[in-house]
Amino acid sequence: MQVFALGINHHTAPLDIREQVAFDPTRLAQALHDLLRGRPVREAAILSTCNRTELYCAAEEPAAAIDWLAEYHDLTARKIEPYLYRHPQKDAVRHMFRVASGLDSMVLGEPQILGQMKQAARVAEEAGTLGTLLNKLFQRTFAVAKEVRSTTAIGANIVSMAAAAVHLSERIFERLADQNVLFIGAGEMIELCAAHFAGGQPKRLSIANRTPERAQPIAERFGGDVLRLDEVSERLADYDIVVSCTASALPIIGLGMVERALKARRHRPMVMVDLAVPRDIEAEIGQLDDVFLYTLDDLAEIVESGQESRQAAIVEAEEIITHRVDDFFHWLESRETVPTIRALRDAGERTRRHELEHALKLLHRGDDPVHVLEALSKGLTNKLLHPPTQALNQAEGSERGEVAQLISRIWRLHPEQ
Repeated sequence: MQVFALGINHHTAPLDIREQVAFDPTRLAQALHDLLRGRPVREAAILSTCNRTELYCAAEEPAAAIDWLAEYHDLTARKIEPYLYRHPQKDAVRHMFRVASGLDSMVLGEPQILGQMKQAARVAEEAGTLGTLLNKLFQRTFAVAKEVRSTTAIGANIVSMAAAAVHLSERIFERLADQNVLFIGAGEMIELCAAHFAGGQPKRLSIANRTPERAQPIAERFGGDVLRLDEVSERLADYDIVVSCTASALPIIGLGMVERALKARRHRPMVMVDLAVPRDIEAEIGQLDDVFLYTLDDLAEIVESGQESRQAAIVEAEEIITHRVDDFFHWLESRETVPTIRALRDAGERTRRHELEHALKLLHRGDDPVHVLEALSKGLTNKLLHPPTQALNQAEGSERGEVAQLISRIWRLHPEQ
Protein backbone atom coordinates (compact mmCIF):
# COMPACT_ATOMS: atom_id res chain seq x y z
CA MET A 1 0.00 0.00 0.00
CA GLN A 2 1.40 3.39 -1.04
CA VAL A 3 0.53 7.02 -0.40
CA PHE A 4 -0.46 9.15 -3.40
CA ALA A 5 -1.30 12.83 -3.80
CA LEU A 6 -2.90 13.80 -7.08
CA GLY A 7 -4.87 16.75 -8.39
CA ILE A 8 -4.67 20.14 -10.07
CA ASN A 9 -3.84 23.58 -8.74
CA HIS A 10 -3.22 27.17 -9.81
CA HIS A 11 0.28 26.21 -11.03
CA THR A 12 -0.99 23.56 -13.44
CA ALA A 13 -4.51 24.57 -14.50
CA PRO A 14 -6.37 27.77 -15.41
CA LEU A 15 -9.41 28.83 -13.45
CA ASP A 16 -11.94 27.47 -15.96
CA ILE A 17 -10.46 23.97 -15.52
CA ARG A 18 -10.10 24.23 -11.74
CA GLU A 19 -13.74 25.16 -11.27
CA GLN A 20 -14.86 22.09 -13.22
CA VAL A 21 -13.22 19.72 -10.70
CA ALA A 22 -14.08 21.64 -7.54
CA PHE A 23 -16.15 19.75 -4.94
CA ASP A 24 -19.30 20.95 -3.22
CA PRO A 25 -18.22 21.06 0.47
CA THR A 26 -21.62 19.73 1.57
CA ARG A 27 -21.14 16.58 -0.53
CA LEU A 28 -17.53 15.73 0.31
CA ALA A 29 -18.38 12.83 2.63
CA GLN A 30 -20.61 11.29 -0.02
CA ALA A 31 -17.86 11.75 -2.63
CA LEU A 32 -15.34 9.99 -0.39
CA HIS A 33 -17.66 7.01 0.08
CA ASP A 34 -18.15 6.88 -3.68
CA LEU A 35 -14.39 6.91 -4.28
CA LEU A 36 -13.74 3.94 -1.99
CA ARG A 37 -16.73 1.91 -3.16
CA GLY A 38 -15.53 -0.97 -5.34
CA ARG A 39 -12.14 0.58 -6.10
CA PRO A 40 -8.62 -0.42 -5.01
CA VAL A 41 -8.38 2.62 -2.72
CA ARG A 42 -8.12 1.86 1.01
CA GLU A 43 -8.04 5.38 2.47
CA ALA A 44 -8.81 8.82 1.04
CA ALA A 45 -9.24 12.52 1.81
CA ILE A 46 -10.20 15.39 -0.51
CA LEU A 47 -8.89 18.95 -0.33
CA SER A 48 -10.93 21.35 -2.48
CA THR A 49 -10.16 25.08 -2.27
CA CYS A 50 -10.20 28.10 -4.56
CA ASN A 51 -6.78 27.21 -5.92
CA ARG A 52 -6.59 23.43 -5.82
CA THR A 53 -8.44 20.15 -5.83
CA GLU A 54 -6.34 17.27 -4.46
CA LEU A 55 -6.96 13.66 -3.52
CA TYR A 56 -4.80 12.01 -0.87
CA CYS A 57 -5.03 8.23 -1.10
CA ALA A 58 -3.62 5.04 0.33
CA ALA A 59 -3.75 2.68 -2.64
CA GLU A 60 -1.69 0.30 -4.77
CA GLU A 61 -1.72 2.72 -7.74
CA PRO A 62 -3.49 6.03 -8.51
CA ALA A 63 -5.19 5.20 -11.84
CA ALA A 64 -8.53 4.29 -10.23
CA ALA A 65 -8.65 7.59 -8.31
CA ILE A 66 -7.84 9.60 -11.45
CA ASP A 67 -10.59 7.88 -13.43
CA TRP A 68 -13.01 8.46 -10.56
CA LEU A 69 -12.15 12.19 -10.36
CA ALA A 70 -13.01 12.66 -14.04
CA GLU A 71 -16.10 10.46 -13.86
CA TYR A 72 -17.44 12.19 -10.73
CA HIS A 73 -17.35 15.57 -12.47
CA ASP A 74 -18.74 14.20 -15.78
CA LEU A 75 -15.44 14.84 -17.54
CA THR A 76 -13.21 12.64 -19.66
CA ALA A 77 -9.87 11.69 -18.17
CA ARG A 78 -8.28 13.12 -21.32
CA LYS A 79 -9.64 16.58 -20.52
CA ILE A 80 -7.96 16.87 -17.11
CA GLU A 81 -4.90 14.73 -17.85
CA PRO A 82 -2.73 17.63 -19.14
CA TYR A 83 -3.28 19.55 -15.90
CA LEU A 84 -3.00 16.66 -13.45
CA TYR A 85 -0.04 15.86 -11.21
CA ARG A 86 0.60 12.58 -9.39
CA HIS A 87 2.98 12.32 -6.44
CA PRO A 88 3.81 8.83 -5.11
CA GLN A 89 5.22 8.00 -1.69
CA LYS A 90 7.97 10.46 -0.65
CA ASP A 91 6.88 13.01 -3.24
CA ALA A 92 3.32 12.81 -1.93
CA VAL A 93 4.41 13.36 1.68
CA ARG A 94 6.70 16.23 0.68
CA HIS A 95 3.85 17.78 -1.34
CA MET A 96 1.44 17.65 1.60
CA PHE A 97 4.03 19.14 3.95
CA ARG A 98 4.70 21.97 1.46
CA VAL A 99 1.02 22.67 0.88
CA ALA A 100 0.23 22.87 4.61
CA SER A 101 3.24 25.13 5.20
CA GLY A 102 2.07 27.58 2.53
CA LEU A 103 5.00 26.89 0.18
CA ASP A 104 2.75 25.80 -2.67
CA SER A 105 0.18 28.58 -2.33
CA MET A 106 -0.49 31.45 -4.70
CA VAL A 107 0.28 33.68 -1.72
CA LEU A 108 3.49 32.31 -0.25
CA GLY A 109 3.08 31.40 3.40
CA GLU A 110 -0.66 32.12 3.58
CA PRO A 111 -2.14 30.51 6.69
CA GLN A 112 -5.65 29.66 5.46
CA ILE A 113 -4.54 26.50 3.67
CA LEU A 114 -3.58 24.81 6.96
CA GLY A 115 -7.12 25.23 8.29
CA GLN A 116 -8.50 23.93 4.99
CA MET A 117 -6.31 20.81 5.24
CA LYS A 118 -7.44 20.24 8.81
CA GLN A 119 -11.05 20.48 7.65
CA ALA A 120 -10.32 17.96 4.86
CA ALA A 121 -8.93 15.55 7.47
CA ARG A 122 -11.95 16.04 9.74
CA VAL A 123 -14.39 15.35 6.92
CA ALA A 124 -12.51 12.18 5.92
CA GLU A 125 -12.33 11.00 9.54
CA GLU A 126 -16.07 11.56 10.04
CA ALA A 127 -16.76 9.77 6.74
CA GLY A 128 -14.69 6.79 7.90
CA THR A 129 -12.20 7.01 5.01
CA LEU A 130 -9.21 8.10 7.09
CA GLY A 131 -7.26 5.02 8.20
CA THR A 132 -4.09 4.62 10.24
CA LEU A 133 -1.74 5.64 7.42
CA LEU A 134 -3.43 8.86 6.28
CA ASN A 135 -4.36 9.82 9.82
CA LYS A 136 -0.71 9.63 10.86
CA LEU A 137 0.33 11.51 7.71
CA PHE A 138 -2.11 14.35 8.38
CA GLN A 139 -0.97 14.66 11.99
CA ARG A 140 2.67 14.84 10.85
CA THR A 141 1.64 17.36 8.17
CA PHE A 142 0.09 19.68 10.74
CA ALA A 143 3.13 19.37 13.02
CA VAL A 144 5.50 20.21 10.16
CA ALA A 145 3.42 23.25 9.17
CA LYS A 146 3.51 24.49 12.76
CA GLU A 147 7.29 24.02 12.92
CA VAL A 148 7.84 25.85 9.63
CA ARG A 149 5.66 28.77 10.65
CA SER A 150 7.15 29.09 14.13
CA THR A 151 10.84 28.73 13.21
CA THR A 152 11.06 30.55 9.85
CA ALA A 153 9.88 33.90 8.49
CA ILE A 154 7.74 32.25 5.84
CA GLY A 155 4.64 34.04 7.09
CA ALA A 156 6.25 37.41 7.75
CA ASN A 157 4.74 40.42 5.95
CA ILE A 158 2.40 38.08 4.15
CA VAL A 159 0.48 39.37 1.15
CA SER A 160 -2.81 37.57 1.60
CA MET A 161 -5.64 37.14 -0.85
CA ALA A 162 -7.59 39.69 1.17
CA ALA A 163 -4.75 42.23 1.12
CA ALA A 164 -4.36 41.71 -2.61
CA ALA A 165 -8.06 42.45 -3.11
CA VAL A 166 -7.66 45.73 -1.22
CA HIS A 167 -4.61 46.60 -3.29
CA LEU A 168 -6.49 46.00 -6.53
CA SER A 169 -9.35 48.19 -5.35
CA GLU A 170 -6.96 50.99 -4.42
CA ARG A 171 -5.65 50.98 -7.97
CA ILE A 172 -9.06 52.29 -9.10
CA PHE A 173 -10.22 54.24 -6.04
CA GLU A 174 -7.65 56.31 -4.19
CA ARG A 175 -9.55 56.33 -0.90
CA LEU A 176 -11.53 53.37 0.42
CA ALA A 177 -13.10 55.79 2.88
CA ASP A 178 -15.21 57.22 0.03
CA GLN A 179 -16.47 53.85 -1.24
CA ASN A 180 -19.31 51.46 -0.46
CA VAL A 181 -18.18 47.83 -0.27
CA LEU A 182 -20.38 44.76 -0.68
CA PHE A 183 -19.25 41.27 0.33
CA ILE A 184 -21.20 38.28 -0.96
CA GLY A 185 -20.83 35.17 1.19
CA ALA A 186 -20.10 34.61 4.87
CA GLY A 187 -17.16 32.20 4.88
CA GLU A 188 -13.61 32.54 6.16
CA MET A 189 -12.31 34.30 3.05
CA ILE A 190 -15.08 36.92 3.17
CA GLU A 191 -14.38 37.50 6.86
CA LEU A 192 -10.66 38.01 6.10
CA CYS A 193 -11.47 40.39 3.23
CA ALA A 194 -13.90 42.32 5.39
CA ALA A 195 -11.19 42.74 8.03
CA HIS A 196 -8.74 44.15 5.47
CA PHE A 197 -11.26 46.48 3.84
CA ALA A 198 -12.53 47.63 7.24
CA GLY A 199 -9.03 48.91 7.93
CA GLY A 200 -9.59 51.48 5.16
CA GLN A 201 -12.80 52.65 6.90
CA PRO A 202 -15.11 52.47 3.85
CA LYS A 203 -18.20 54.68 3.82
CA ARG A 204 -20.41 51.59 3.94
CA LEU A 205 -19.74 47.89 4.41
CA SER A 206 -22.43 45.29 3.71
CA ILE A 207 -22.54 41.49 3.84
CA ALA A 208 -24.99 39.63 1.59
CA ASN A 209 -25.69 35.96 2.19
CA ARG A 210 -28.35 33.39 1.44
CA THR A 211 -28.69 32.94 5.21
CA PRO A 212 -28.58 36.44 6.77
CA GLU A 213 -28.07 34.98 10.26
CA ARG A 214 -24.64 33.70 9.22
CA ALA A 215 -23.63 37.11 7.91
CA GLN A 216 -24.79 39.03 10.99
CA PRO A 217 -21.74 38.33 13.24
CA ILE A 218 -19.33 39.47 10.51
CA ALA A 219 -21.35 42.62 9.85
CA GLU A 220 -21.50 43.45 13.56
CA ARG A 221 -17.78 42.91 13.96
CA PHE A 222 -16.93 45.46 11.27
CA GLY A 223 -19.80 47.89 11.74
CA GLY A 224 -21.65 46.81 8.60
CA ASP A 225 -25.16 45.80 7.64
CA VAL A 226 -26.67 42.62 6.19
CA LEU A 227 -28.51 41.97 2.92
CA ARG A 228 -30.39 38.91 1.78
CA LEU A 229 -28.88 37.39 -1.32
CA ASP A 230 -32.04 38.05 -3.32
CA GLU A 231 -31.65 41.80 -2.58
CA VAL A 232 -28.31 42.06 -4.36
CA SER A 233 -29.82 42.58 -7.81
CA GLU A 234 -31.80 45.70 -6.84
CA ARG A 235 -29.10 47.09 -4.52
CA LEU A 236 -25.98 46.41 -6.59
CA ALA A 237 -25.86 49.96 -8.00
CA ASP A 238 -25.24 51.30 -4.48
CA TYR A 239 -21.82 49.67 -4.23
CA ASP A 240 -18.46 50.69 -5.70
CA ILE A 241 -16.57 47.50 -4.73
CA VAL A 242 -18.00 43.97 -4.75
CA VAL A 243 -16.10 41.00 -3.35
CA SER A 244 -17.72 37.57 -3.76
CA CYS A 245 -16.75 34.16 -2.44
CA THR A 246 -19.51 31.57 -2.06
CA ALA A 247 -19.87 27.84 -2.66
CA SER A 248 -22.57 28.35 -5.29
CA ALA A 249 -22.40 26.00 -8.27
CA LEU A 250 -23.73 28.74 -10.58
CA PRO A 251 -22.83 32.44 -10.98
CA ILE A 252 -24.59 34.76 -8.55
CA ILE A 253 -23.95 37.99 -10.48
CA GLY A 254 -24.90 37.94 -14.15
CA LEU A 255 -24.16 40.26 -17.04
CA GLY A 256 -27.66 41.76 -17.20
CA MET A 257 -27.64 42.52 -13.47
CA VAL A 258 -24.39 44.47 -13.74
CA GLU A 259 -25.46 46.31 -16.91
CA ARG A 260 -28.57 47.58 -15.08
CA ALA A 261 -26.46 48.62 -12.07
CA LEU A 262 -24.01 50.56 -14.26
CA LYS A 263 -26.87 52.40 -15.94
CA ALA A 264 -28.25 53.38 -12.53
CA ARG A 265 -24.76 54.51 -11.46
CA ARG A 266 -24.43 56.60 -14.63
CA HIS A 267 -21.43 54.46 -15.50
CA ARG A 268 -19.34 55.30 -12.46
CA PRO A 269 -16.70 52.53 -12.27
CA MET A 270 -17.07 49.36 -10.19
CA VAL A 271 -14.41 47.01 -8.90
CA MET A 272 -15.48 43.38 -8.70
CA VAL A 273 -13.31 40.68 -7.12
CA ASP A 274 -14.37 37.06 -7.64
CA LEU A 275 -12.64 34.73 -5.18
CA ALA A 276 -14.95 31.77 -5.75
CA VAL A 277 -14.42 28.45 -7.53
CA PRO A 278 -16.66 27.90 -9.47
CA ARG A 279 -16.89 31.61 -10.25
CA ASP A 280 -19.62 33.75 -8.70
CA ILE A 281 -19.39 36.50 -11.33
CA GLU A 282 -19.94 35.80 -15.03
CA ALA A 283 -16.70 36.21 -16.96
CA GLU A 284 -18.38 38.37 -19.66
CA ILE A 285 -18.80 41.13 -17.07
CA GLY A 286 -15.07 41.80 -17.31
CA GLN A 287 -15.59 43.07 -20.85
CA LEU A 288 -17.79 45.98 -19.72
CA ASP A 289 -16.01 49.34 -19.97
CA ASP A 290 -16.84 50.53 -16.46
CA VAL A 291 -16.14 47.28 -14.58
CA PHE A 292 -12.74 46.16 -13.31
CA LEU A 293 -13.19 42.43 -12.72
CA TYR A 294 -10.45 40.44 -11.02
CA THR A 295 -10.33 36.68 -10.44
CA LEU A 296 -8.07 34.47 -8.36
CA ASP A 297 -5.58 34.14 -11.19
CA ASP A 298 -5.28 37.93 -11.43
CA LEU A 299 -4.04 38.03 -7.83
CA ALA A 300 -0.87 36.16 -8.78
CA GLU A 301 0.68 39.32 -10.24
CA ILE A 302 0.11 41.17 -6.97
CA VAL A 303 1.56 38.54 -4.67
CA GLU A 304 4.66 37.69 -6.69
CA SER A 305 6.29 41.00 -5.78
CA GLY A 306 6.50 40.02 -2.13
CA GLN A 307 8.14 36.66 -2.69
CA GLU A 308 11.78 37.67 -3.14
CA SER A 309 12.05 38.90 0.45
CA ARG A 310 11.07 35.46 1.67
CA GLN A 311 13.52 33.38 -0.34
CA ALA A 312 15.76 32.73 2.69
CA ALA A 313 12.74 31.53 4.66
CA ILE A 314 11.83 29.19 1.80
CA VAL A 315 15.26 27.56 1.95
CA GLU A 316 14.93 27.04 5.71
CA ALA A 317 11.41 25.66 5.33
CA GLU A 318 12.45 23.23 2.59
CA GLU A 319 15.26 21.89 4.81
CA ILE A 320 12.82 21.28 7.65
CA ILE A 321 10.44 19.51 5.30
CA THR A 322 13.21 17.28 3.88
CA HIS A 323 14.14 16.09 7.38
CA ARG A 324 10.53 15.53 8.39
CA VAL A 325 9.80 13.52 5.23
CA ASP A 326 12.68 11.20 6.18
CA ASP A 327 11.31 10.95 9.73
CA PHE A 328 7.87 9.97 8.43
CA PHE A 329 9.26 7.22 6.21
CA HIS A 330 11.38 5.93 9.06
CA TRP A 331 8.10 5.52 10.99
CA LEU A 332 6.44 3.98 7.94
CA GLU A 333 9.23 1.45 7.45
CA SER A 334 9.19 0.57 11.15
CA ARG A 335 5.52 -0.42 10.78
CA GLU A 336 6.58 -3.26 8.47
CA THR A 337 8.39 -4.96 11.39
CA VAL A 338 5.41 -4.71 13.75
CA PRO A 339 3.93 -8.14 12.82
CA THR A 340 7.34 -9.79 13.39
CA ILE A 341 7.80 -8.05 16.74
CA ARG A 342 4.31 -9.06 17.80
CA ALA A 343 4.89 -12.69 16.77
CA LEU A 344 8.24 -12.75 18.62
CA ARG A 345 6.68 -11.43 21.81
CA ASP A 346 3.76 -13.87 21.53
CA ALA A 347 6.20 -16.78 21.18
CA GLY A 348 8.15 -15.58 24.23
CA GLU A 349 4.95 -15.19 26.24
CA ARG A 350 3.80 -18.73 25.38
CA THR A 351 7.16 -20.11 26.50
CA ARG A 352 7.02 -18.13 29.75
CA ARG A 353 3.49 -19.31 30.58
CA HIS A 354 4.38 -22.95 29.84
CA GLU A 355 7.43 -22.93 32.13
CA LEU A 356 5.54 -21.06 34.87
CA GLU A 357 2.66 -23.56 34.83
CA HIS A 358 5.15 -26.42 35.10
CA ALA A 359 6.91 -24.72 38.03
CA LEU A 360 3.62 -24.11 39.87
CA LYS A 361 2.70 -27.79 39.57
CA LEU A 362 6.03 -28.76 41.13
CA LEU A 363 5.49 -26.30 44.01
CA HIS A 364 1.99 -27.63 44.66
CA ARG A 365 3.49 -31.13 44.75
CA GLY A 366 5.80 -29.98 47.53
CA ASP A 367 9.13 -29.87 45.67
CA ASP A 368 11.93 -27.72 47.07
CA PRO A 369 11.29 -24.10 45.85
CA VAL A 370 15.03 -23.57 45.22
CA HIS A 371 15.13 -26.56 42.87
CA VAL A 372 11.90 -25.45 41.18
CA LEU A 373 13.27 -21.94 40.52
CA GLU A 374 16.51 -23.39 39.23
CA ALA A 375 14.59 -25.68 36.84
CA LEU A 376 12.34 -22.77 35.78
CA SER A 377 15.29 -20.52 34.90
CA LYS A 378 17.11 -23.30 33.01
CA GLY A 379 14.01 -24.38 31.11
CA LEU A 380 13.14 -20.81 30.12
CA THR A 381 16.71 -20.05 29.04
CA ASN A 382 17.04 -23.24 26.98
CA LYS A 383 13.76 -22.72 25.16
CA LEU A 384 14.44 -19.07 24.36
CA LEU A 385 17.95 -19.83 23.09
CA HIS A 386 17.00 -22.94 21.15
CA PRO A 387 15.73 -21.20 17.94
CA PRO A 388 18.87 -19.05 17.35
CA THR A 389 21.16 -21.94 18.33
CA GLN A 390 19.36 -24.29 15.93
CA ALA A 391 19.51 -21.67 13.13
CA LEU A 392 23.27 -21.33 13.63
CA ASN A 393 23.86 -25.11 13.66
CA GLN A 394 21.76 -25.66 10.52
CA ALA A 395 23.37 -22.86 8.52
CA GLU A 396 25.93 -23.86 5.88
CA GLY A 397 28.72 -22.12 4.01
CA SER A 398 28.69 -18.32 3.96
CA GLU A 399 25.22 -18.32 5.52
CA ARG A 400 26.70 -19.61 8.81
CA GLY A 401 28.90 -16.51 9.13
CA GLU A 402 25.97 -14.20 8.36
CA VAL A 403 23.76 -15.89 10.96
CA ALA A 404 26.58 -15.73 13.51
CA GLN A 405 27.03 -11.99 12.89
CA LEU A 406 23.29 -11.40 13.17
CA ILE A 407 23.05 -13.31 16.47
CA SER A 408 26.06 -11.44 17.83
CA ARG A 409 24.45 -8.14 16.87
CA ILE A 410 21.06 -9.01 18.40
CA TRP A 411 22.50 -10.24 21.71
CA ARG A 412 25.42 -7.80 21.64
CA LEU A 413 27.96 -10.57 21.84
CA HIS A 414 31.70 -10.21 21.40
CA PRO A 415 32.98 -13.72 20.54
CA GLU A 416 36.49 -12.45 19.84
CA GLN A 417 36.86 -11.47 23.49
